[in-house]
Parts: sequence; C-alpha cells; structure tokens
Amino acid sequence: MTTRRTLLKTALAAGSLALVDMPVRAAFASAATDRRLIVVILRGALDGLAAVPPYGDPDYKSVRGDLALDEHGMRPLLRLDGFFGLHPSLTGVKALYDARQAILLHAIASPYRDRSHFDGQNVLETGAVAPHLLRDGWLNRALAPMGLDHGNSAVAASATMPLMLTGAAQATSWMPATLPEADSVFLKRVAELYANDPILHEALEEGIETEAKAEAARDDVPPGKKMDGMGFGGYGALTPVFSGAGKLLSDTGGMRVAVLEASGWDTHVNEGGADGQLARRLTALDQGLEALRSNLGPAWDKTVIVMATEFGRTAHSNGDGGTDHGTGAAAFVLGGAVSGGRVIADWKGLKPGDLQDGRDLAATTDLRALFKGILAGHMGVGTQALDETVFPDSGGTRPIMGLIRA
Repeated sequence: MTTRRTLLKTALAAGSLALVDMPVRAAFASAATDRRLIVVILRGALDGLAAVPPYGDPDYKSVRGDLALDEHGMRPLLRLDGFFGLHPSLTGVKALYDARQAILLHAIASPYRDRSHFDGQNVLETGAVAPHLLRDGWLNRALAPMGLDHGNSAVAASATMPLMLTGAAQATSWMPATLPEADSVFLKRVAELYANDPILHEALEEGIETEAKAEAARDDVPPGKKMDGMGFGGYGALTPVFSGAGKLLSDTGGMRVAVLEASGWDTHVNEGGADGQLARRLTALDQGLEALRSNLGPAWDKTVIVMATEFGRTAHSNGDGGTDHGTGAAAFVLGGAVSGGRVIADWKGLKPGDLQDGRDLAATTDLRALFKGILAGHMGVGTQALDETVFPDSGGTRPIMGLIRA
C-alpha cells in the first residue's frame, strides 16, 4: 500500500524536495540586536476556549457542555486570574505565567472572518486585511527595519519556507536530521507541485486518504498509550524541532528570528476535554516549548515567543464531539523578556447575543496589534515602518504596549 512515508522518500530521492539540514551551532556575523523573536504558527485553528478556558464566565459550562473543563477532579484546569485558566496539559506555560514570563490574550483574531484555513493562514502570515492581497510575509518585511535582512539572522524550522518569512529579505530554513512525518499543510503543497503529473498525483492522493484514516483512528487511542508523531504538531514530534531551534538561537553570534510550526488543531471530531486528542496535542506543544526554553540557555532572558492561530473554533460543540471553524481565538506571548503574569482580553461574553454570528467567540482584539506591540517594544521597529511596510495601511490599528519587560 502506498503511504505518505513512501511517497516522501521517493520525492526526496528524486531531488524534488530540498530540505536544509545545517549544523545546529554555526558562526555568523554579529547581528544588529541580541534580542530573539520566535513566532509559532498554530496551524489548524486552535480551540482557544479549551486552551485558555474562561471558567469564570457564567455561561461557560452551559455553552461548552461536555467539552467544559472543571476546576476540580482528576485533571482540573489551571487557574490564572479567577476568570481565565489554562488547559491542564499546559503545565509549562502555567509555570511561565507564575514566573511573570507569559501573557495570554483572548478574543483575538486577524481581520479575516470567513473560516477557510487556507485563506485564514494567508492573512495571518501576510499581515494583510484580506486573503491574497500580499505575496510576502509580515515578518520578512520586518527584517529590514530590525537590521536583520542579511540572510544570517532569520530561520524557519520547516520543510518548506512559510509565507510569513518569505519575501525580499534573505532567510534560511532548517530541519533536524530525523524528519518528522509530513503534516497536511506540507502534503497539500506537494500535491500542488505534482498536480500535472497523473501518476504521482494519484499516488499522493491515495497516500493522503490512507493517512487521514489512520490519523482518525489514532485520535481515539486511550490516554497514556504511546503515540506516534503526527506531523509537525503531533505527539512528541515537536520536541526535536523546537530543541534544535533553541540551540540555533542560543548562539551569541547566530540567529535572532525564527518561525516554527505546530499543526493538527483542526478538532472537528472527538476533541476531548481534560483528556483526549486535543489534550495530547497541547502536551506535545508544552513539552516542545520547554525544550525550546531549555536550549536557548541565557538567551531566554532576551527572548519573546508569540504563538497564534488562523482563527478560533465554535463556542458550542458539534454532533461529533468536536468544534467547527470559528472566529475569536487565543494567543500566547512567552519569554524571559516578557512582562507577564496576566491575561489581556476585551471580553464580550458567551451569551447567544454576544457570540459572532450566534456561534463564535467574538474577536475584539486585532492580532496585528499584538504583533506590532512585540515588534515595537522588543525589536525596536518604528511606527512608520509598522504602519506602512510591515502591516500596510494599518495606521488605525495601534500596538498593544507594555508587553515587554523594561
């Protein structure tokens, strides 16, 4: 039977897919700044109401039903400020919050509202107000104002260069020697590459279909059973990637900016609450973040990590025990340079009249305001560059200030 592993080995042997496997420690020219910025793209639309549950909202439990997290029991949610909490799988993030090195933002989203993964990720990565208006990424456009556009300062830990880091400024890519299994986003890109080849296209489609069935079966494995890696966002697969990225950025004369990817958040079926497939994915993310922090070493104190997803998920569960594409989401800002220990949210509530289109958490904060605040406060990007170059025509979206430790 044709599998995606066989297909990828064939493609790699044929030289169709080029992966950069550079040494983790290398010597580079001195960078313009000693600060580090890491962007983690959570592909697939993470359920923010699960990752950062608003347990203090009086409508939370009735809206979430079986997906609601409890303050008690075997795996209680992790309390933050009396209103918001964290999923019990995010123990490392909670430790950073307690150390005032984490900020959680809720009811946040890009300007996009139509719930397509492809279009939503395009807006998230380009920084535009609508899909396909720009062909390069906002982080690439920010490299020149940061003085980091010479090619030795920005890296993507990805099999293919993500749109966010694609553009005129030079950047490189890296993956560990042991390649994690390809995720759905990567396979889609390969499918586009072989769209006009009937033999390879048919084989790839068969492999993707087989993998989808296998992944659905894996999602129902009981808690505690060892799981195989599932794409770049899967069980255990994140740790070597995040660990290697941490080593790259720890070098005093090395990389300063990185883009990492964690996929697998499209939980339409059997999402689970305190346990289940989402809980296992969040555990993998939490462990990956700890590996990243550990390998950054002393550079951690000068680091900001921002994690964002293309949109949130529905407030109510669907008939399959999961959640569908939504609007308002959660974002995370972590790092030794963060002025943390708080949640930022303009919270409208979960009553039917407060939901977007009667189904989604309403987004009240623009993701670009978060990105602008980090670029300004941490990386020294000026207002004009932010409003006109990095996020064109965004003068009306003001940066969220006070995110960075003085």
